[in-house]
Amino acid sequence: MRTRRISPVFPVLLLAVWFPLAAAAAPPGVALRPDKTPPAPADVAAPPADAQVTASGLASKVLQPGTGTEHPVPTDKVKVHYTGWTTDGKMFDSSVARGRPAVFPLNRVIAGWTEGVGLMVVGEKRRLWIPAKLAYEGHPDKPQGMLVFDVELLDVLRVPEVPPDVAAPPADAQHSESGLAWKVLKPGTGSLHPKRESIVRVHYTGWTTDGKMFESSYAKGTPATFALTDVIPGWTEGLQLMTAGESRRFWVPKGLAYRGAPGKPEGMLVFDVDLIEITKP
Repeated sequence: MRTRRISPVFPVLLLAVWFPLAAAAAPPGVALRPDKTPPAPADVAAPPADAQVTASGLASKVLQPGTGTEHPVPTDKVKVHYTGWTTDGKMFDSSVARGRPAVFPLNRVIAGWTEGVGLMVVGEKRRLWIPAKLAYEGHPDKPQGMLVFDVELLDVLRVPEVPPDVAAPPADAQHSESGLAWKVLKPGTGSLHPKRESIVRVHYTGWTTDGKMFESSYAKGTPATFALTDVIPGWTEGLQLMTAGESRRFWVPKGLAYRGAPGKPEGMLVFDVDLIEITKP
């Protein structure tokens, strides 16, 4: 299906090298804003006596309790606001100063972040004192020594696992005359159904029948918004069956999918779709 392409902002803490230092080389159009730059914490030089310390040497302190209950795991993507300082109080990176949260996988960042953010729940703000061995030790082009980060965990973007029935619709799936099959995973909270001309906002993941994921709004960290007239026929038909808040699995036959279009996945496709909102009924 068609969705907008989202250009990610990669923070300095990512191990792979996209931007050497966000503070020195922010992505085009995402300049740092001095008026939004957070001041260095009073305890930036060393963890205070009331900080929690793990066996690895990571120290942390909760600044604001969270509202969530689940902790992210290394295979999750997370959406965060953060600011990083060296222990002399020099800020070297900040999503807050850029005015845009960062989204990244926890298994692609420095070890101190993988461990530290894994202690958090959504809504929580925490200060991390990350020893050099869990940061950029051995990478001379990166900030050196112990690093201090203030992190706010905004969301955990957990890509759904491959469905056990991805190969074919199960016996309890419903079917339409067109060949579209579906199964309701979670009932909706609304009563209004989208029309063919509606615009909707959804989260979704798509797989081929061998279980290979080819697209996911969860992996991008942003829901997709589109008109039902701008997507594959199986989506145009299937989304009109749903209500806001509903989650549904669709088995879309080739004739209602990409129909052999070059560069697109072939054959029957399977989608898990969460209808967040009907933005234009």
